[in-house]
Amino acid sequence: MAEGGDSVVLDSVTRARELLRDVVLDTPLVSSPPLARLAGGPVHFKCENLQRAGSFKVRGAYVRIAGLSAAERARGVVAASAGNHAQGVALGAKLLGSRATVFMPEGAPLPKVAATRSYGAEVVFAGPTVDSALTEARRYADEHDAVFIHPFDHPDVIAGQGTIGLEILEQCPDVATVVTPVGGGGLAAGMALAVKAKAPHVKVVGVQAEGAAAFPPSLAVGEPVRIRQQSTMADGIAVGMPGELTYRLVAELLDGVITVSEESLSQALLFALERAKMLVEPAGGAGLAALLDQPHHFEPPVVVLLSGGNIDPLLLAKVLRHGLAAAGRYLAFRCRLPDRPGTLVALLADLADLGANVLDVVHERAAARLDLGEAEVFLQVETRGPEHCDEVLGHLRLRGYALTFT
Repeated sequence: MAEGGDSVVLDSVTRARELLRDVVLDTPLVSSPPLARLAGGPVHFKCENLQRAGSFKVRGAYVRIAGLSAAERARGVVAASAGNHAQGVALGAKLLGSRATVFMPEGAPLPKVAATRSYGAEVVFAGPTVDSALTEARRYADEHDAVFIHPFDHPDVIAGQGTIGLEILEQCPDVATVVTPVGGGGLAAGMALAVKAKAPHVKVVGVQAEGAAAFPPSLAVGEPVRIRQQSTMADGIAVGMPGELTYRLVAELLDGVITVSEESLSQALLFALERAKMLVEPAGGAGLAALLDQPHHFEPPVVVLLSGGNIDPLLLAKVLRHGLAAAGRYLAFRCRLPDRPGTLVALLADLADLGANVLDVVHERAAARLDLGEAEVFLQVETRGPEHCDEVLGHLRLRGYALTFT
C-alpha cells in the first residue's frame, strides 16, 4: 500500500480505507453522558472492541498482507503478538489465502491463543515477553523464507490503523481531542497522521501503562530507547521499545504521551462495564483510564478509543475486583476473634447492620500463628464506596475488632 520506502502519508491511509471497506466494520461512536459530566463537554467512545477479531489490529494486518505479492503470500506470513495482532494476522491471512504462523509469549491469555488458532494460524510459544516472541518470529521467517508481519513498525500497518482516524473525523466532525492507547506506536502514529492531515487543530494524546511506558523516556532523549522491565496487566500495549518509524511519527504528530497506573486501568474496566456496558481489555481501556484520572486535561468534544475487547475471563474477574478495591467498593481483611460460639455470628451481624455485603468467609481455628482459644476470619466484603468503607472499618474498630489487611 504505502509507497516510497518507509513513508506514510494521507494517501496511504485513504487507499487502506478503500481496501478495508468490505473487510472491517466501521465501528460505532457511542456517547458517554457520565464522562461528559466529568469532562465538562461531550465524550464519545470509538468502539474498536467491537471490531472483527475483537480489536483494531485486523486493519493493519490485512493491509500489510494484501500488499504482498501472490508469491510472497504463498510462502506464508509470520507474526509475534500477545494476542490481538496474532488474531488480526490470522484472520487477514485466512481471508487472503495465506498460511500464518504466530509466535506468542508463554503467558499469553488462553482465549487469545484459542481465537488465533480458530482462524487457522499455527501458534508457537516463545519466551516470557512480546519482545522474545518477536526475536523468534524473525528467526523463523528468515529460516523458512516467510514474510514477517511486524505488529506496528511498517508503513502498511500504520496506514491500516490510521483508517480509524478517518472514521472518527467523519463520525464526530467537531472533535477537539482524540485519546488513544499506545504500545509500539502503530495505532497512535496512524491515527495522528490521518487526523492531523485533515484537521490539524485536533489534539491527539497517547496513553501508556506506567509499568510498560517506553515512549516518555524515548521522547525525552529524542530517540527510541528500550525499557528494562515491563510490568502491567495491559499486555496489549506492553512493548519494550518503540519502532523507528512509529517513533518518528509519534514524536512529530502527537500532542503528548501520558501514563496511567494499574489501579486506574482497573477502574476504567469497571467503569466501561458498569456505565457504558462495554467489555474492554486493560490495554483497550488505557485512554478511558486517563480521562477518569484527569477529566479536565482533555478539551471536549473528546473521542476515546476503546482499542480492544479480548480479555481472559479469569483476568477480568481479577481486574474487576482490583477495580472495586481501587474505587473503595471492596474490602479484604483478617479479623481475630475469641474461639467460642456466637463470635462469628456477631461479626457477620455487625457487617449486615452496616449494609456491607459479605462475599466470602474463611474461618481458621487451628493455625500455628493463633493462640489457644483464638480464631481468625478472612473476609471479602463489598461496600457502596469509600465513605461506606470508612464507616464499616470505623464501626468494627469501635466494637473492638482487631483488623489486619492483606
